[in-house]
Amino acid sequence: MSPLAHGLGGRTDLPLDAVAAIAGGGIAVAISFVALAATWHRPRLGSGAGIPLPGAARALTTPAVLAVGRAAALAGWALVVAVALAGPRDTATNLAPWALYVTFWVGLVPLSVLLGPVWRAVNPLRTLHRALCLLTRTDPQDARRRYPDRLGRWPAAAWLAAFVWLELVAPGRADPRLVGTLILAYTAFHLALAQVYGPVWFARGEAFEVYATLLARMSPLGRRADGTRVLRAPLAHLLRPGPEPGLAAVACVLIGSTAFDGITRTSYWKDTADPGSVVAGTLGLAAAIAAVTALYVAALRARAALLGRPADGAADRFAATLLPIALGYAVAHYFSFLLLEGQMTVILASDPFGTGLNLLGTRGHRVDHDVAGPGLVALVQLNAVVLGHLAATLAAHDLALRADPPRRAALGQVPLAAAMVALTCGGLFSLLSG
Repeated sequence: MSPLAHGLGGRTDLPLDAVAAIAGGGIAVAISFVALAATWHRPRLGSGAGIPLPGAARALTTPAVLAVGRAAALAGWALVVAVALAGPRDTATNLAPWALYVTFWVGLVPLSVLLGPVWRAVNPLRTLHRALCLLTRTDPQDARRRYPDRLGRWPAAAWLAAFVWLELVAPGRADPRLVGTLILAYTAFHLALAQVYGPVWFARGEAFEVYATLLARMSPLGRRADGTRVLRAPLAHLLRPGPEPGLAAVACVLIGSTAFDGITRTSYWKDTADPGSVVAGTLGLAAAIAAVTALYVAALRARAALLGRPADGAADRFAATLLPIALGYAVAHYFSFLLLEGQMTVILASDPFGTGLNLLGTRGHRVDHDVAGPGLVALVQLNAVVLGHLAATLAAHDLALRADPPRRAALGQVPLAAAMVALTCGGLFSLLSG
């Protein structure tokens, strides 16, 4: 049976003392809060202009290079759909499920964090939208209706929730024909909405572009207001002025679903729930997302009570500070999966339709598990979770300083710091208890 039938996840044969790792991670986050309160007295994130990149690096974002990238992304989309619908019926030998659930979904993380909002520039749905507008002789920027500001990224959050349910719970989710059908249906839906709201729909409602673009906020590569490409501090572009509706929902879906993936590998889940039960899986996924959301909202309400102010809008204002946690969880859970099972995409791409070709010379190869040994995986997983929460604590403190003086900001951050410690311990528990 294909590993895809069990969703995604990291290795469990890791040389770690789980209790020590969980306690150490929580203590590290708590100490970081105290250190920030004592030494970080003014907002600093986003204050630097960045270092201009050399000409060779800037050349990678020229219109010609971007056109090649769009063509490649569209060709990849077409190949995956074609192989899903006309390739081998067996999941283990069909490229499409591996390309969707491993290379694309997990690969968006390093692509976006290392290179910035690349997916927004090459998104095949945007390319198809422009082609459709060309055929209908309409302006791609035109919109029949104005996208409601109050919706924000809520549609993307809903789509992400649907996708993680498909990835982690749905029966037969790796069936190639189902994968192909769902990709086409997803494409048709978003092209139809883009015809109504224009390209802004992709930036607010298309799950994967929203996900990738939010991760790109933590990229060291950025662009100044004058268009100059620069190298900057990783968190410099994370925070934005004003509330961002739906961003908290996106972050809580990402964190909760990744935590649920880890929970399903614990002995407690295996002993109490039927791994094949759609009802148990759906309720468990919903409960994990709801728990993360409740913890976040409770921390913000406690903050408001300490500061003697209403909590209205705080969830959207502080939502971006959850993104480093989502990134840390993603790296911790899926790092080894991308390096190991991601090899299957290259292996199967050599003979995508099962006709005996060997285009890449990899036909018949097996996954090399020595690429990511238990020691390396353990190091990456532990550090990803802890560093993600440390970065979130730092970002939340910096954001608080934009509204309050240092002592008052530190007081208001106590509930958020406690929530960060709880999420750190819970994330490490779900990761190390498999």
